[in-house]
Amino acid sequence: MEVGQDVVEELFAGDPRFRKLYEEHQLLEKQLNQMDGSSFLSPEQKVERKKIQKMKLAGKDEMEQIIRTGRP
Repeated sequence: MEVGQDVVEELFAGDPRFRKLYEEHQLLEKQLNQMDGSSFLSPEQKVERKKIQKMKLAGKDEMEQIIRTGRP
């Protein structure tokens, strides 16, 4: 689903839940990028990485729901 930046900015400014989800999504993305920069991940780190990916996807799904319906 391609969403215009203006829609995202409007929701970010006016919807506290969307803002929280967006900020968490950015933070999780940063954590994944840091993990991806490692040449080796321990088994525990691999599990953590998978957990972060799932959390990021769940947040993205909820943001998309807000965009589609205007509410969570």
